[in-house]
Amino acid sequence: MLPESDLSTSNHDDTDKGPNRLVSVVIDEVSIGRSSPSIDHERQVAVHDLIEENSFALPGHDRGPYLLNLAVVERRLVFDVREAASDEPVAAHMLALSPLRRAVKDYHLICDSYYEAIKTATPSQIEAIDMGRRGLHNDGSTLLMERLDGKIEIDFETARRLFTLVCVLHWKG
Repeated sequence: MLPESDLSTSNHDDTDKGPNRLVSVVIDEVSIGRSSPSIDHERQVAVHDLIEENSFALPGHDRGPYLLNLAVVERRLVFDVREAASDEPVAAHMLALSPLRRAVKDYHLICDSYYEAIKTATPSQIEAIDMGRRGLHNDGSTLLMERLDGKIEIDFETARRLFTLVCVLHWKG
């Protein structure tokens, strides 16, 4: 198992929502690293949002709910999936980060533009940037779903929350 981190959220007692879900997400600080307190807070919020509502299943495995440990190993995002009831390993999937890098970079750029626009732009300009931001977020979420296809089954809303977490993991601060 990956080292415990204070960047985790757990909801082990919340199994009444069904087996196809995550009840805990732990971020491996050794491989991902700690950042500024504000970035660490954003990571915690992203993890919390993912835990609160998600659909997460493994093809051919029906003994969820699951624990998810995230790490970066050799520039790959590692999904270490375990059974919540026993902490037994179920699957480990590695995704190359390079296909996601462009989506994450574009999303960060438009988020920066959005936060700058809030200070001085008109409401219609802010709305236009926000529409672009949501579109890029949706594109990144779709790409993540495609990269996980056949490995981990997630719905679009879970993909959006997971893409947010991937973006937050790449923020520097």
